[in-house]
Amino acid sequence: MEENKKYGLFTSITMIMGIVIGSGIFFKADDVLTYTDGNVLVGIFIFCIAAIAIIFGSLSISQLAMRTDKPGGIISYAEEFVNKETAAAFGWFQTFLYLPATIAVVAWVAGLYICQLFNITGDGFLNPYTIGFVVAVFIYTMNTLSAKAGGYFQNLAMIIKLIPLILFAILGLVKGDPQPILAGDLENIKTAGIGMGIMAAFAPIAFSFDGWIVSTSIAHEIKNSKRNLPIALIVSPIFVLIVYLAYFVGVSVFVGPENVLELGNDSVGKMASILFGETGSKVVLIFVIISVVGTLNGLTLGLIRSPYSLALRNMIPFSDKLSKENKNFNNMPLNSAIFSAIVTFIWYIVHYITQKNGMKGDVSEIAICISYLNYCVFYVVIIKLAIKGEIKNKFMGYFVPLMAILGSLIILSGGISNPLFIYYLIICLLFMVAGYFYYKKVK
Repeated sequence: MEENKKYGLFTSITMIMGIVIGSGIFFKADDVLTYTDGNVLVGIFIFCIAAIAIIFGSLSISQLAMRTDKPGGIISYAEEFVNKETAAAFGWFQTFLYLPATIAVVAWVAGLYICQLFNITGDGFLNPYTIGFVVAVFIYTMNTLSAKAGGYFQNLAMIIKLIPLILFAILGLVKGDPQPILAGDLENIKTAGIGMGIMAAFAPIAFSFDGWIVSTSIAHEIKNSKRNLPIALIVSPIFVLIVYLAYFVGVSVFVGPENVLELGNDSVGKMASILFGETGSKVVLIFVIISVVGTLNGLTLGLIRSPYSLALRNMIPFSDKLSKENKNFNNMPLNSAIFSAIVTFIWYIVHYITQKNGMKGDVSEIAICISYLNYCVFYVVIIKLAIKGEIKNKFMGYFVPLMAILGSLIILSGGISNPLFIYYLIICLLFMVAGYFYYKKVK
């Protein structure tokens, strides 16, 4: 019923922007420049190409969001427009792989920046991993105890996180000197061309753009969701691209591409220190931390409901327990929240092990790339709806989903370049096949 809806249009928009904008752009910009050999112009080109996946993907998914507001997001879309076995497969992928792995990485990033803020160095008890773990526990607790508190924090974090992005973009472009850098990059392209190695840059950019699909998981809790969610899915990605390009260029031309490559994740702090001094850089870093935690909050907001959504359909073991709503916690599916937290912390340990062993990238990048392959199923569904005449607009029914498929394949190409891709792909397929046949058996 409408009185049970918790989130409005503004929260829907801030959830998408709050998840997408926040962590990736701050610590993936140097990765993009690494793959483009420090060429900022090629980086801009890669950002625009990768944006095809999110902009046209959001436009496509909005067509499905208009037609249902059942709990589960892509689980409900797969159930209603494909079949229930596929819904179970996608649900297992979201619940056991994609979302918890991404949350684990973002929590660790929050720990990294908190360590920078307080000048914590070394491998003592206080390090990015332990601090990130504490932040993740806090966010899970807040969203479990109060859905409204999670929503309010999402709104606040989205507004705050735009401050350093817009500030760095404007000051970087004004105080930096983009003309000679971009001119030099253009000349390098003319003489050396663009190698296929830049394909690997799509993986970190996919991380930077990722998260928009998570908003569909709270569709059943959005007021007038058949109207508000599609609007949010259309408005948010376009704004995100504009902000990202301005920030990427601003930081690159101000700090210098070679310095961004050398400083890595510390380039944000370096620019803030040059612009505002030591005290000012600390203030900016606080904004960045809130930004990253906002992303963590939005992802958590989606994941704690994923086991619940599967359990409502009897698509996961212990469905009778995971589908229970706790009246003492404002009808929050408490068991679902606890279950999702356990899965996340398992991935946190996996992330710790891979980072300590020098893995290039992180455990979330390949899962994100594979998720875009799953979305292609929905894009094909939209084309079928257009063929049936249920979507009258040919642009929305044919061109948009075809461009979304193209964008997804481009993003996937970034994951393929990762040496661990084939192993992770096998793990993903195993989980999805397990979900598919689990539900088939139960049914």
